[in-house]
Formats: sequence, structure tokens, C-alpha cells
Amino acid sequence: MVRRIDVTGADGVRLAAWEFTDPPGRRAEPEAERGGGAREGQDGRDGRDNGEQAGERGRIAGVPEPTPGVLLLHGLMGRASHWAPTGRWLAERHRTVALDQRGHGFSEKPADGPYTREAYVADAETVIEQLGLGPVTLIGHAMGALTGWQLAARRPDLVRALVISDMRASALGAKSQQQWARWFDAWPVPFATLDDARKWFAEDDPWADRPAPSRGEFFAEVMTERADGWHPVFSRDQMLTSRATWVLDAHWEELAQVQCPALVVRGLDGDLGRAEAQEMVRVLPRGRYAEVTDAGHLIHYDRPEAYREAIEPFLDGVLTG
Repeated sequence: MVRRIDVTGADGVRLAAWEFTDPPGRRAEPEAERGGGAREGQDGRDGRDNGEQAGERGRIAGVPEPTPGVLLLHGLMGRASHWAPTGRWLAERHRTVALDQRGHGFSEKPADGPYTREAYVADAETVIEQLGLGPVTLIGHAMGALTGWQLAARRPDLVRALVISDMRASALGAKSQQQWARWFDAWPVPFATLDDARKWFAEDDPWADRPAPSRGEFFAEVMTERADGWHPVFSRDQMLTSRATWVLDAHWEELAQVQCPALVVRGLDGDLGRAEAQEMVRVLPRGRYAEVTDAGHLIHYDRPEAYREAIEPFLDGVLTG
């Protein structure tokens, strides 16, 4: 079961979060987890608990708050629903929340931003405090992983452990940003049907290395229907703005400031190479390494069971240690 809770970012931006743990003393409301696209204007604001009410749950007489907390942070262009398989098994032992970050999913997409590293980190910090999740285990993919280790460096009191999934610490450079802009320009938007969108990202995208059905499903989940067809739920320009705030800089110094146990996970065919991943483990004061074979950049989505096998022993060690 999963239900929506509404929270507020650091500067008042409205954010949607999804809790995989049934609330104490009441039945969780069913929610479509992997619907493959959303209708435009469907914002889910139909009587579900807001963040303040969620924070009150732990004070129900005689019912302890589920612990420990886990916050799942998706990557650029992602959304909370991409964590559904991971969130379900984590909820068996953890209070598990996945966040639609600003500019993504059902969260607010302010025209003027900001879409800076500071804004994303501050949002995660605020959500952890609003929902009483800390000290939390942060599990992040790509951009979400960078947010996780930047927050862990800034607020060690809030972060119990960290899982970094396929995110590089090295600078990617201006050429990488230019390539992404050209890639966005190549999208044949609007797509006539959701199946057309699914097929293009799975099979026809010239920027993809090989056909990948899971890649098509991943992007189908971030499409919304408008009068003229299917469009991404996010703004291309906002995504490029978000990405520009990290691609030109290296992030080794912040990585070295992470004091909590940290696991670096890479897909064998992902963006993070083995040598860089192992150097990240060396730089982390309490770093560990895991690898998922037959997985690309979207590790938790490509191979959810293998991803679980890679990170669960680490999480168990954090709980017992």
C-alpha cells in the first residue's frame, strides 16, 4: 500500500511525497504506483493527509512511530513511483517515504525556480524534519544521490546512512550539458499515444546504447496527456537548469565530509565506472561498494530484485550496528 502526503519545501514550494508504510491505526488508501503516465491536472489533492498531519501520527496514544526512517530520492526527470518495488520491501522494516522533488512528478514546478543544489538539498532537509524521519537512511539515484551526500555532509545529525546509486563525483563538463540539450531537442514531442512514447525511449531513441524495455517504461511513467498528445510532466528548460548546477563541478570534497556509513552502488553498464566508484568508496570515510550485473544507469528500475540483494545487507548492518 502507498499513499500520498503533501509536504512543503524549504522556500514554501509544495512537494508531493509517497509513504509506503501503512499509517498506525488506520487503513492506507490505495494508490496507483506504476500507472504509466498521468492525466494533466491530476494532482492528487483529494483529502489525503498533509505533512503536518503525517507528523502527528506518531503521537497516537500507545502506537509507536515506525522506525527507522528511509527517504528515497529519484534522479533527474524521475519521480517517486520509480521507487515502488524498492519502497514496498523497505516498508516491511522501515518507515519509507519517496519524494517527488521540485520540478518533478506531482510536486510544484515554479517557473522561476530556484533549481539549484542548495534548493534540492534544503527541500530534503525540510521534508526529513517535517515528517520526523531523522536520523534517516537516504537512498538516492543519480541527482538524488548527490543531494543525499550533500545533505549528509551538511547535516550529519539527520542522516544515519547513505546509498549512492550510479552518480559520479567527477565534473562532467560543458560538453555533456550541450549533448543533453541536443537530446531533449530530438524528442518527438508530443507523442500521439503513451505506447508511442514507451516505444521511442525503449527502441528508437538514437541516444540509447541498445533497446531497453525498462527504459521505455521508466519514461512512460513521466508522461502526461494533453489535448494534442503526450508530453513529459517536467519542463525541459527546468531539467537543464537543474543539471547545470552540478555538471561543471566535482563533488569529491563533499563526499569526503560524509561521516555516516555509505554504500556506492553501480550498474555494470551504468554511467558510473568501476574505477571512479571504487575511488568514491576510498574517499568516503565509511564507504562500501556494490555492483549489479546486467543493469544500466536505472539500477533499481532495471533489476529491482538484484538491487535489493546489493543494498539489503548494508541496510541490515546499519540497523544492527
